[in-house]
Amino acid sequence: MSGEMEQYYKENGRKVFLYLMTLCGDADTAEELTQETFYRAIKSLRKYKGESSVYTWLCSIARNAWLEELRKRTKHKGEEISELAEDTAPRPDEAAESADGRLRLLKKIHSLPETEKELILLRASQELSFREIGEIFGKSENWARVTYYRAKQKLARGD
Repeated sequence: MSGEMEQYYKENGRKVFLYLMTLCGDADTAEELTQETFYRAIKSLRKYKGESSVYTWLCSIARNAWLEELRKRTKHKGEEISELAEDTAPRPDEAAESADGRLRLLKKIHSLPETEKELILLRASQELSFREIGEIFGKSENWARVTYYRAKQKLARGD
């Protein structure tokens, strides 16, 4: 690994892992995807132009790795991605120490369509700006704001 990439890993490795944990709910999968993320980043380092933060760039790579993993799983199991996303949500018995309300909220979040779920988790757990979220999705800052607002409304209504 180049010195530059080592520095990126030191500064962002844990945050990328936590981001992937929020998406998949499984430490082993998150670890594998974190490794895959940095492998892909090494391969495409020359393409990184610095137009976004390194963390935003890495999250974009991580998101693509996660979506690819979901597609592989659904192809093998014949499940819909939304069903798989529900399966990866933390189970109540695994999160017994968490408050009941937090568990209900997490379940609601994980029942959202994948894009909305990711957006909510990026904003809440990673504290990214709407601009950064838009960059990860390859969309505008306004798209991120509107989609976030609509997802929050769905959560409030219990859709």
